[in-house]
Amino acid sequence: QVQLVESGGGLVQAGGSLRLSCAASGNIFSIDIMGWYRQAPGKQRELVARVNSDSSTNYADSVKGRFTISRDTDKNTDYLHLQMDNLHPEDTAVYYCNLIGKRWSWGPLQDYWGQGTQVTVSS
Repeated sequence: QVQLVESGGGLVQAGGSLRLSCAASGNIFSIDIMGWYRQAPGKQRELVARVNSDSSTNYADSVKGRFTISRDTDKNTDYLHLQMDNLHPEDTAVYYCNLIGKRWSWGPLQDYWGQGTQVTVSS
């Protein structure tokens, strides 16, 4: 079982900052990609940022220069963070942590999602 637990969402004024964190635990053999997605009301879920297996990062054009993604490991838990600065009202959405990895060496790549955390930016 793989569990992703997000934290750090909330209400902030435009121009403010928030830091999201995601704790990944459970039977994880290897991680290919960890990323943050978001979904605003009436819109499709979209990629915000991700960390690839070679530690390279990708960002949505709308957040480049404002958001920073990072990943670290402590004991048996992998953590994914998203530092969000200069937030805009259009950043308002539910943010989801995503992990693509294997539970064992010969197993398939699988897709895991957290429950989501609400970020609301007021104008």
